[in-house]
Amino acid sequence: MNPICWFEIYVDDMPRAKAFYQTVLNVELQPLPVPDGAPEMEMYAFPSAMNSYGATGALVRMPGCEVGGYSTIVYFTCEDCAVEGSRVVAAGGSIHREKLSIGEHGFIVLAVDTEGNMFGLHSMN
Repeated sequence: MNPICWFEIYVDDMPRAKAFYQTVLNVELQPLPVPDGAPEMEMYAFPSAMNSYGATGALVRMPGCEVGGYSTIVYFTCEDCAVEGSRVVAAGGSIHREKLSIGEHGFIVLAVDTEGNMFGLHSMN
């Protein structure tokens, strides 16, 4: 069993954050129904295949949930993390650490999104 089954990235500006991740990862995020009793909540899910390796999650905008900081880093799987990393600045984010070898475990790029959240890009190449 994988240790991570879901992730949430909290955001202040959903259209801006959605555009950022769609541009950097070249994916389409889909709206999720909000839980009962939370009509002010807004959620957009990353693409997923429930029978494949890895975890999925969503961008979440919810009053009272602070955004930003580096307490949680979610890593997105890439063919070559430098490719997705090259899209970050143009999409409104910044690069914290360019492509870096992590030895036998591949490579990572650390970036900061438009909401101030750090996230990682991971590839074996």
